[in-house]
Amino acid sequence: MNSRAPSPARLRILATSDLHAHLRSWDYLKNRPNPAVGLARTASLIAKARAEVGCCVLVDNGDFMQGSPLGEEEALASPAAARALHPMIAAMNLLRYDVANLGNHEFSHGLDFLMNHLARAQFPAISANLVRRLGASPLQDERLVPPSVIVTRELADQDGQIHPLRVGFVGLAPPQTAVWERAKLGAQLQGRDILESAIAYVPRLRAQGADVVVALSHSGIGAEMAAQGMENASAALAALDGIDALVTGHTHQTFPVSGKAACSLLSGKPAVMPGFYGSHLGVIDLDLIWVAGRWQVKGGQSALQPISRRSAGGALRSVAPNAPDIVQASAPAHRATRAWANKPVGSSAHALHSYFAMIAPSSTLRLIARAQAAHVAQALSGGPYAHLPILSAAAPFHAGGRGGPDNFVDIPAGLLTLRHVYDLYPHPNAVAALLVTGAELRLWLERSFGQFLQIAPQAEDVPLLNPDFPSFNFDTIEGLTWAVDLSAPPWVDAKGVVYQSPRRILNLSCSGQPLAPDQPFVLATNSYRASGSGGFVGPTSKALLLGPPRGSREALAAYIAQNAPVAAEAPPPWHFMPMPNTTVVFDTAPRAESHLPSLTPLRATPLSITPQGFRRFRLHL
Repeated sequence: MNSRAPSPARLRILATSDLHAHLRSWDYLKNRPNPAVGLARTASLIAKARAEVGCCVLVDNGDFMQGSPLGEEEALASPAAARALHPMIAAMNLLRYDVANLGNHEFSHGLDFLMNHLARAQFPAISANLVRRLGASPLQDERLVPPSVIVTRELADQDGQIHPLRVGFVGLAPPQTAVWERAKLGAQLQGRDILESAIAYVPRLRAQGADVVVALSHSGIGAEMAAQGMENASAALAALDGIDALVTGHTHQTFPVSGKAACSLLSGKPAVMPGFYGSHLGVIDLDLIWVAGRWQVKGGQSALQPISRRSAGGALRSVAPNAPDIVQASAPAHRATRAWANKPVGSSAHALHSYFAMIAPSSTLRLIARAQAAHVAQALSGGPYAHLPILSAAAPFHAGGRGGPDNFVDIPAGLLTLRHVYDLYPHPNAVAALLVTGAELRLWLERSFGQFLQIAPQAEDVPLLNPDFPSFNFDTIEGLTWAVDLSAPPWVDAKGVVYQSPRRILNLSCSGQPLAPDQPFVLATNSYRASGSGGFVGPTSKALLLGPPRGSREALAAYIAQNAPVAAEAPPPWHFMPMPNTTVVFDTAPRAESHLPSLTPLRATPLSITPQGFRRFRLHL
């Protein structure tokens, strides 16, 4: 060590987030390679970025163990077949991660599964606000894992002199996690407000000697103004004193945003959100100076490095090779996952796809809804609610959006396997049921159909969908029929904030009869939605007990097996009110052209391929 005052230096933070057990560059749902995913490719970017700067810290920002068939096969394996070391933990050990934040989906397979595998990690896992028990203050909470950690590095300054550096990390995630995972965890997990926890632990990191403090926020960017219980709180978090940089995540977006004005800061702090499934490596470079006997951050910048790019014609190509050591280490898990994912479940008499699930009735969604309803009917049989009509709400998960033009269900008629079930329903939810009224059902649909922009009569080629509205919030309800008036404004915006009176949903009926506002129904849904996520559940809705929790995918697989071959449904439950001489545009996959007959009565005209690789269609309303 040198006693002379250090000259300026640079610290590099390398970050992944929302890997969701995408270890290989392989799409297990489609059973084919996918150059846009996989930690094996991100690993080559990590090696290159490390070689460029002498002082680096590698972090993950949560949701790394669950979310692909590889992760599911590991979680569902019998004790005899289970691996001592989770494939994702093994890969992260190989890559020498320094710290990992716990995301909400780390808890999706239960607490025992999580803690057993974390015990074999060669890096600390942290979480400041997801705890076993809430105390009187954040510092008095009963911890599940440490709230924070300090990583020590030797830092070379511009003169080549070596000095110690202490980098502190605090881990944060949506407090709603405790509610979302209640079916599996019960009262074993509780969540505290993100900002409340950060306000307590950031000063403590400083007091413990951290020169630099980085927030690992498994939380979307969200609004700048703080509010209690925010799910997406990273922008508000960035405004707190004492935080030098942030890694964000959870919403599967990217920041900084490519093609927009050069800005890589949140409230003046360098920040990254590195996509999902290993699609990007986040890189934060912090410029350090020595002031009053310690390192301080003078400034910094952030950037994203993608593992793939699209050509002008929309073709996807890799720009990062697979790391051989990760490929070799993951080979046994990869083989086992492919074999497991191809186990037969049943069959379908017709093709199942989601190319138009955002704009028209979808047989794919109706299959999921019927499976939920069948399970709820069986669970409530003979009970006090068995006489009520059972409806079922379902939303598309693979429907383009941030996942790109390959993010669609496309299953040909014939054999259905486990990978198809996971393609239809990728999330580890459980079936749930609510007691609701006709008035609440109407508002449920008004909330859902807020995804459509207001369309002026006789408009020409205007966008149909709000790009900020996620597909998983587009619920349709099996068992009802209705019409949609696109000339009326949406009731709520993409975040569920009310700004108009509800008047888009017309002619809402059940079995041919208009819904009375106070008429009771049972609504089958999933545990995520029933917990209040998305802002659908009404103030008087009542959750119904269904007995032991049953996974949504398990219920879907059972329904397919019992009803093979799955048959098509008719008539369609909803439609747009006609708007003569009015056209809108809608983006979906180029492969959708082979399914245009299923879009009747909308007349669709193929247009150009977008820079993102989608096929744009003109629709005649």
